[in-house]
Amino acid sequence: MSSSTPVGPGRARDPIWSPRPVDVDQSRITQFSEFLSSRTGSTYPDYGDLWRYSVDHIGEFWAAVWDFFDIVFEGERGLSLGASEMPGAEWFPGTRLNYAEHALRHAGAGPAIVAISENGSTETTSWDELRLQVASVARWLRDHGVQQGDRVVGYLPNGQPAVVAFLATASLGALWSTCGQDYGAAGAAARFAQLAPVVLFAADGYTWNGETHDRSDETAALRELLPTLEATVHVPVLGTSEVPTDSHQWDTILSEEAPLEFTRVAFDAPLWVLYSSGTTGVPKGIVHGHGGVVLDHHKLLGLHHDLGPGDRFFWYTTTNWMMWNMVVSGLMVGATIVLYDGSPAHPGPQRLWDIAADHDVAVLGVSPGYLLGCAKAGLEPGRDRDLSTLRMLGSTGAPLPEASYLWVRDHVRADVQVASVSGGTDVVSGFAGSAPNTPVWAGELSAPLLGVAMEAWDGRGESVVGEVGELVVTKPMPSMPVFFWSDPDGSRYHDAYFDTFAGVWRHGDWVTVTERGSVTISGRSDATLNRQGVRLGSADIYQVVEDMPEIDDAMVIGSELDDGGYWMPLFVVLADGAELDDDLRGRINGAIRTHASPRHVPDDIIQVPAIPRTRTGKKVEIPVKRIVQGADLNRIVGSDTVDDVEALRYFARFRGGAKSAADRR
Repeated sequence: MSSSTPVGPGRARDPIWSPRPVDVDQSRITQFSEFLSSRTGSTYPDYGDLWRYSVDHIGEFWAAVWDFFDIVFEGERGLSLGASEMPGAEWFPGTRLNYAEHALRHAGAGPAIVAISENGSTETTSWDELRLQVASVARWLRDHGVQQGDRVVGYLPNGQPAVVAFLATASLGALWSTCGQDYGAAGAAARFAQLAPVVLFAADGYTWNGETHDRSDETAALRELLPTLEATVHVPVLGTSEVPTDSHQWDTILSEEAPLEFTRVAFDAPLWVLYSSGTTGVPKGIVHGHGGVVLDHHKLLGLHHDLGPGDRFFWYTTTNWMMWNMVVSGLMVGATIVLYDGSPAHPGPQRLWDIAADHDVAVLGVSPGYLLGCAKAGLEPGRDRDLSTLRMLGSTGAPLPEASYLWVRDHVRADVQVASVSGGTDVVSGFAGSAPNTPVWAGELSAPLLGVAMEAWDGRGESVVGEVGELVVTKPMPSMPVFFWSDPDGSRYHDAYFDTFAGVWRHGDWVTVTERGSVTISGRSDATLNRQGVRLGSADIYQVVEDMPEIDDAMVIGSELDDGGYWMPLFVVLADGAELDDDLRGRINGAIRTHASPRHVPDDIIQVPAIPRTRTGKKVEIPVKRIVQGADLNRIVGSDTVDDVEALRYFARFRGGAKSAADRR
């Protein structure tokens, strides 16, 4: 176990990191506070004061964000918030704008994109080059009949062509959607076919863990599954495949120059379609609008991450995940975005630190699992690399355990701010996180984000502090979905977020808002461990168990069984050389009893070969629970929605609960 002792939410202690006054004074969030003071006549001496204004005067706050970042638009800007009910809030009616126009406002010979391949090759694209490339692709799209509202899709890895194709699509007011090539044709079609796309951009393949994966056959199969396609663009990433005779060539399109133009569209006009994980059915198409994304991402990246011209922004992601969309938005605030196409652990777990050091990254984003792996590998990034430009280390995708905060402090740099962020594809943004003027407590998110009226509610719909409750948002956010695809009456959208508390967004996470205003995440509320009426989030178990050197990975579920019983097993993946003997079981149970909850000591501890996750790295607790309860795997999850379908299929041997586990381990 770690030498540190976990501290429960709300317990008095000192921050692990506090901002230096000089850095606060020079931050953009301080400039915004002063800008706001000049408008309101009030002062906002700390983050809490600014946040309270942002949610008490939500329309005025977003109008100030609009003006502070000088949003480019046409039309009459009257009320910032027309209708305010949820769902159905109406933001900045009468305005027209375009996301791509904001992403390409900057010009010059400086770098806009640094794209790195797993083999180490690097391509740098200047602002001027990026503008020319987007203009060329947009012209080609127009020439092939693509208009506002049409759908364009990308079957592409995380490289420069994906960004260019997206921005060109957005510049026309057409909708963009993408997924990585680790999805097979069926998985990609489960998403894209819903949209009836007219153009497909497809790479010939990608590289992962030192191996190349030719996707020519999958692309051909995907085209057959998308009968509405009118054109396909072949993007040479590997350069080893024969170009289909009926495909258009990427390099040829880029060679024909054109003027850069933008179609300004209504504030809530669709920009892109993202997807739910697909682990509980057909992936839902979640549609976000131009205006909401432009506003929210300026706020999140410009104020909370303090990104601006000259900064390098690198968040490890694939095109499957909303963080890809967030990284592209770094262009809007003038940052240079760093893209990496490959495994984060090839040729070793130090890879992301190498990129951060080699490219002078200011804000680096990783997953909690990556940090845990670095700690277990004994890495010393701060000692072995020049990370002097790194000032913020972001983390999202799962709750970040306290031990990882301490590891960053001790093994990266004590003055690097750990910015754990909680949000989701649903809002393509965050609910809680950090800012340049917020302290950081280990294991906690510093505060709700500006403009996010986030609270924890109990089952009676009352706000609670210092205890676990449902994460709710009581006032609209501009980046909430404008609608779900193929949901004409809005019923699926309503049922996803508003069927529990009328007019209030329920996100589905268990959170605690502490007495000091920080936030802890306990896991998905639909995966809650309810033992003897006491609820606990799975993240509280993982924080304890995954800190043990013998445990590489873990999953806990609470399963209601047909006989009325309740079975709570802990599944573990052991580190090399470890053995799940009585001694280790006893130490695991003791650690959970002491540091998490004495009522949530597992009924069984079972070794498994792997823990299945979604393509974006989230443990698939609900599908595992449903399999244990007897559901047919093929009816609850598609093989392309998880990273290792065989790992998921393994859990079928535990149908029936404890007796089955004892008989079939």
